[in-house]
Amino acid sequence: MNLMDVDYTTKIPNNVNLADDRQVLKALESWHPGYLDWWNDMGPNGFQESLVYLRTAVSVDPKGWARFDYVRMPDYRWGVLLAPKDEERLVNFGQHKGVKAWQDVPGEYRAMLRRLVVIQGDTEPASVEQQRHLGKTAPSLYDMRNLFQVNVEEGRHLWAMVYLLQKYFGRDGREEADELLRRRSGDADAPRMLGAFNEATPDWLSFFMFTFFTDRDGKMQLESLAQSGFDPLSRTCRFMLTEEAHHMFVGETGVSRIMQRTCQAMKQAGVEDPHDIAKVRSLGVIDLPTMQKKVNLHYSLSLDLFGSEVSTNAANFYNAGLKGRFQETRLTDDHQLTNDTYPVQKLVDGKIKLVDEPALTALNMRLRDDYTRDCNKGMERWNKIIARTGVDFEFKLPHTAFHRQIGEFKDVHATPDGALMSDAQWQRTRDDYLPSTADGDFIASLMAPVSEPGKFAGWIAPPKVGIDNKPGDFEYVKIEA
Repeated sequence: MNLMDVDYTTKIPNNVNLADDRQVLKALESWHPGYLDWWNDMGPNGFQESLVYLRTAVSVDPKGWARFDYVRMPDYRWGVLLAPKDEERLVNFGQHKGVKAWQDVPGEYRAMLRRLVVIQGDTEPASVEQQRHLGKTAPSLYDMRNLFQVNVEEGRHLWAMVYLLQKYFGRDGREEADELLRRRSGDADAPRMLGAFNEATPDWLSFFMFTFFTDRDGKMQLESLAQSGFDPLSRTCRFMLTEEAHHMFVGETGVSRIMQRTCQAMKQAGVEDPHDIAKVRSLGVIDLPTMQKKVNLHYSLSLDLFGSEVSTNAANFYNAGLKGRFQETRLTDDHQLTNDTYPVQKLVDGKIKLVDEPALTALNMRLRDDYTRDCNKGMERWNKIIARTGVDFEFKLPHTAFHRQIGEFKDVHATPDGALMSDAQWQRTRDDYLPSTADGDFIASLMAPVSEPGKFAGWIAPPKVGIDNKPGDFEYVKIEA
């Protein structure tokens, strides 16, 4: 079978030869109705019958892996897609460095691998749940379509993890696959496993920030898992990364279009001071300081997703060859880190200092630093957009100690610049750094839907080009279909 092409002869599109793997095919077909129930219950609310111009994977060849066409989201062809297999691939790090990559789960690492797959799998439906009401306030059909594309691909990523659970983890895997459909984002009794995926996504600015910051965390985690010595997980994540790129594109360009429109409105109205929030808001656009607060919120929530800066679990995953570093094979050390150190920010005698920790236990910190560098590249592009308009404002990432719930600074209050403060000071100034209720109410007041092809809400600029090179007035979603 050509692993580049997708087989559509079964109910579950795939390139893993499910037609000849009857046990796994039957398990996935049994799981499918529950997935559709979850999708119809927790997927995009109010648009399940709409025809949406979506891309569907028909191959894993990067030169032409997707086909665009109208489809109702419940009819989307979710499936199981893995990157092509490299027969010569080795485990590239840890104590098993140099052995052939595993095609089956090593018995001694079964529980560790299952946990990695379940945590990754749990994030995929969570974001769909967080975003399920946004279609009703979409600023354009273009943006609505992008939201739904992100949603169906997160659904496909859930399928990717469920396949691994069903194929390689027996009864435990089947039970975990069912649990992925039972938990709900923000539910008091059965929440999603990671904190950021239980937060609300109340408006489109939040959605764009989420897809910029939190999906970028997803990119870093997938890159690390793509290094795995367990080859099916590696191949699964490598193809998922192809789709993840669009999600970050949606976030980065969404935020940049909001910034662009704000700066344009300020210039047209002769408003020079970006901190004159009332005057800027009177123009019907989102002021830049409030957008900085959203940056502070979503960046800090996303930092928590990396876990504790010093972690024996991360060391164990690495030693076992299960989860590597970002772009592991491009690094030039010994890929075992036995005697290496890595600097970690810690609170020492009331001051924030860099402390050298064993590199093995500081792997989360290293991955987070890679993430921060990647975020900063996007911030630089945003700031260039603002600079070209002549508005005097720059976005910046907050300090790592700011607004943390996990790790070295979870019990610390700090400003976005990293200045430590008391609990009382934090309570007095919190709304200066994070979105307040009033900020949320203002943004919500702008969230009026725009559903005429080619039209956009007044608080966001049109994109430079359409999806699939479609013209500006293309009907990306046929709402009355």
